[in-house]
Amino acid sequence: MNRMTKILSVSLIAIAGFAVAQTAMEPMAAHNARVAYMKLMGAQMGVLGPMAQAEVPYDAVAAQAAANILAGLANGNISALFVEGSDSDSLAESRALPAIWTDSEGVIAKWTALGAGATAMQAAAGVDLASLQAAMGGLGGACGSCHESYRKPAPQ
Repeated sequence: MNRMTKILSVSLIAIAGFAVAQTAMEPMAAHNARVAYMKLMGAQMGVLGPMAQAEVPYDAVAAQAAANILAGLANGNISALFVEGSDSDSLAESRALPAIWTDSEGVIAKWTALGAGATAMQAAAGVDLASLQAAMGGLGGACGSCHESYRKPAPQ
C-alpha cells in the first residue's frame, strides 16, 4: 500500500471513528452520521465489486486499499449511530427499520458476520483476482443479509 493510500485509509477510519464516538446525538444527526458511515463502506464495495465481477481490471493495490478501509469500518463499534428516534418510522429520511432497536442479538450477529467477511476480504483482496472473488461471497452475503432484515427498500 502506498503512502497516500495509507493516509487516506487512516483518515477515513479516524473520521468514522469520531462520528461513532459521539454520544447522545440527536436522531437526525445520528441518521446523517450513519448514512455517511454506510456510504464510506459502500464506496469500498464499489471498488471491490466491479473487480470481482470482472467489470474492471483487477488492481491489487486498489483492491487492498479498499479492503483495508472496509475492514476498519466493518469492525468498528457503530452503536452510537443508532439513536432511538432515528428509524424509518420516526424520520422520513431514514431507511433503518425499527427492528434494529428490537432485535439487538440479530443486529450484533449480522454486524459480526460483516466484520468477519471484511476481514477475510482484507486478507484476500491483494493476493489475486481469484482470492478476491472467493472472499466476495461472504462479504456480499453479510451486507445483503443486514439490508434485507433491517433496511427499508429504496423508494421507487
